[in-house]
Amino acid sequence: MTFLYILLTIYICAVNFASFMLVKHQHEEWEEGAEAPRRSDGTIMLAAFLGGAAAVYITMFCLRYRLSNLLLMILMPVLAALNCYCFYLGFRGIYLFW
Repeated sequence: MTFLYILLTIYICAVNFASFMLVKHQHEEWEEGAEAPRRSDGTIMLAAFLGGAAAVYITMFCLRYRLSNLLLMILMPVLAALNCYCFYLGFRGIYLFW
């Protein structure tokens, strides 16, 4: 049982770190003057759906990047709350069948 909690913790940390790096890399490309970013909003949305919504939202505010995008500003806090609830259920043991 403890092993599964460790795996869930590692998953949460890895997805949030990857989401942070994704937004940071896109911001750096934008600062360099790239006309079209190599990673689109779809990649950021996928990372948020997988559990990194909190990292995406916090990183966007820290870097002051894409704050005018209304979809990201509304969707990320909602997804962050949903992610937190799912992680709570995972740590509580709802999804463990033994």
